[in-house]
Amino acid sequence: MTTVAFTPATEARFAVARHVADAVLFEGYVLYPYRASAAKNRLRWQFGVLVPPSWSAAAEEHDFQLTECLMEPRTGAELAVEVRFLRAQRRTVEELRRDGTFAPTGELRLPDRVLVAWDEGVEERVTLVVPVAELRGDGVVLPFTRPAAEETEEVTDADGRVLGRLVRRREEIGGAVRISAAELDGPYGVERLSLTVENTSTWTAEPDTDRHAALPYSLVATHTLLRLDGGAFLSMTDPPEWARGAVAACRNLHTWPVLAGEPGRDDLMLSSPIILDDHPAIAPESPGALYDATEIDEILALRTAALTDEEKREARGTDARAAAVIELADTMPPEVLERLHGAVRSLQSVTGTPKPGGDILEPETPWWDPGGDTGVDPGSDHVLVDGRAVRAGSRVVLRPRLRRTDAQDLFLDGRSALVEAVLHDVDGGVHIAVTVEDDPGADIRREQGRFLYFQPDEVEALEDM
Repeated sequence: MTTVAFTPATEARFAVARHVADAVLFEGYVLYPYRASAAKNRLRWQFGVLVPPSWSAAAEEHDFQLTECLMEPRTGAELAVEVRFLRAQRRTVEELRRDGTFAPTGELRLPDRVLVAWDEGVEERVTLVVPVAELRGDGVVLPFTRPAAEETEEVTDADGRVLGRLVRRREEIGGAVRISAAELDGPYGVERLSLTVENTSTWTAEPDTDRHAALPYSLVATHTLLRLDGGAFLSMTDPPEWARGAVAACRNLHTWPVLAGEPGRDDLMLSSPIILDDHPAIAPESPGALYDATEIDEILALRTAALTDEEKREARGTDARAAAVIELADTMPPEVLERLHGAVRSLQSVTGTPKPGGDILEPETPWWDPGGDTGVDPGSDHVLVDGRAVRAGSRVVLRPRLRRTDAQDLFLDGRSALVEAVLHDVDGGVHIAVTVEDDPGADIRREQGRFLYFQPDEVEALEDM
């Protein structure tokens, strides 16, 4: 049994899960502000790192992952497995001397980027397909190795003149995938699948070796994709009642399996070093990989766009993926950035279009959108204040002293303001949106729709000018 290529059907199913798996693979790969010099980018590779056995004995990291889950395979079913991880490829920078030789340097400055030493991540995969029947008993073992290699890349200026070179070095790594299955007692035909991924590198750590030295021999961000071509996996997070005891007996060390792919399907499993829910998915609003999945895309995009030109030059030289993030932030259309501001998933059932053959007619306009109720119009509605109609365009004097709900009220008392809209809430309350007339930022507030709000008894109507 050797590493194999998947059938088109299996490849298509794995492609569904890889979108989320990629977020796991590259989580923390390079953090904002995407520069090698940033302090938080000096301690990387934090999830799913399987270190060499000689290093695990001296560190609080592990040289293996164990996944156990339950499956109900049909007769003749095959299991497809894909183990994915990164190799830490060490990149150094050398400059060209006058005598034609190359010498190490701290940085190489180009007009559009600053090249520095950096550990790049090279994606690796180990794949196999095996009949479930062959997994019973001792199961199967698939050893694998990745040889050492060294590559150089010339660095030239705009005229093609050689300025230096990048030297990339990969160390030899080795590992093994061990898989077995055992039928459980009972009438349900359930089997426990056990899968171990281990680092078998023969590299020997010296007494004073640090983590930085061990990383090139490690399997980084290791995770596993599983697919049954006949049968189903059981949820390990929310199993059926009859399977809860068997699920509780499963051991999962340094990883956790969840159902992957579309909700409602159970032929895919993702075993991840980051705990996920069943059927995890990337937010559809996400504009692309930002490699910092515990942060909010909107914050990352805004902060990245605000980096100085010099900071962006260093980020572009840090890594090709970091350079892509800078390009993404610099070229993101306003409508894409606006989508990142937030989404209310629970409202999707009442905000979509009618479904063909469905029994529920869903409105085009959500209930919380002012356009969803033609009986109200913030731009033309009015409210009576001391017997006078106040509407958009009216002038009022602010009198917040009746409530004093905000310390800023002290400064607004007696100020004149322009009414921008009269709004009605779902509880029947009326709110008057205003901008203060002598506020130098009124135009910006109006453009952004960021108004001050008062109730009718907190304003006095002025005669129209």
